[in-house]
Formats: sequence, structure tokens, C-alpha cells
Amino acid sequence: MSLLNGFGGLYPGAPEADPVGTTVFRDVTLIALAGFLVIVLLLLPWLNPVGRQNETSLTPPGSVIVEMLWPKEMASDVDLWVQAPGEDPVGYRNMGEHYFNLLRDDRGQVDDATPINYETAYSRGIPSGEEVVNVYLYRLERGEAPIPVTVYVSVVTPKEHHRRNLLTRSVLLEHEGQEITIARFDLDLEGVLRGSIHTLARSLVNPEKPSGYRRPHGKGSG
Repeated sequence: MSLLNGFGGLYPGAPEADPVGTTVFRDVTLIALAGFLVIVLLLLPWLNPVGRQNETSLTPPGSVIVEMLWPKEMASDVDLWVQAPGEDPVGYRNMGEHYFNLLRDDRGQVDDATPINYETAYSRGIPSGEEVVNVYLYRLERGEAPIPVTVYVSVVTPKEHHRRNLLTRSVLLEHEGQEITIARFDLDLEGVLRGSIHTLARSLVNPEKPSGYRRPHGKGSG
């Protein structure tokens, strides 16, 4: 009888299917499906977890960014020099101190795979006190003087998380060995300018404590 009831709709003359058995089967199926959906919903957060942020990355450190450019068609070698308060100058002879690092030492068109003449330095954190930015003409190719150089200084403050331009200045370098102080300025720990920006000359290429770093010798070194 149960066999006939299970296939009641398939054979003519067979009795109607047991409504109780059909209901139980349907309920069990729905319960199993609901249980599967619950399991999937519970596993979703683990299948695609929200990335955890490192505590040190929640508040990115403020930085002072110094960029220098000169015409890409010029082969002359111009150098960027920067100095944080209480530290030795940073440039091609000394690529890094506690605060500042020179990221790119561009030697004009010598061993340069990029189409621009560009040097940049940045600080890890914002040093409190006076900072100095200089440009220096290391090598002048014949017929290229004067060399127009543009320097950008910007600050990323730790609270605002926003990069703002502090100054932009353009100068002309006319002979080898010429050094120009682009800016001297004083920042507090929040990147706020204290006082005014001035250009009272201070040599960073020939300081009292020169670094032991030496660039390669030969054509184009410097």
C-alpha cells in the first residue's frame, strides 16, 4: 500500500498519494534548505573577511616632500640638497639621515631611463625646527646655461591626512658649483609653519661635517 501511495500519480487507478507523507517530505526539505542557507550566511564573513588595519597605518606619519625638476632635454646634472634640524645635510654624498632621505639622484641624461630630470627627498615624520632646501649645479653641459630649476615643497600633516603645497620656487643656475638656497623654514610637529620662509644662504654641499659617501667617478658622475 505504501508503495502504491508513493507512486499514486504515476499509475492509473492507483490511490491518491498520502498527504501526510508529502507534507513531511516537503517540510524536511525546506528545513534542510533553510539550515544550509544559515550555514552559508554564517560562513560569509570568514570567506571574505574585512581586512584588518595595522595600528601604525591608521594614522600615516606626516612628511615633508621636496621635489626638483629641470628641463628634460638638458643633460646637465643638478643636485637637490635638504637638511633637517640637528642633522647632516642629505644629498648625493649622504643619501639619508634619521628624517630625510634622498629617493632619486638624477644625473641628467647619464644612465637615466626616465624621460624627465627629477630628484625628490622626503622626511619620515615632521621634524620640528628649521629645514633647509638647496639646489646645486654639479655638472654643466656646454651651451646649456642657464639651467632653469623648479622646486616644490609640500607637507602631509598627520591629522589632516592631506598634502598641501608649502612653496614653489624657480631659479636659474648659471655655472658649475653654484649653490642656491631655495628656502629655509620652521615647522612644528603638526606641519604648521612657524614664522616666515626666507632664503638666507647656507651651504649644504660643503658643510663642516661632510659625509663619507662618494658618487662614482668618470663622465657624468655627480
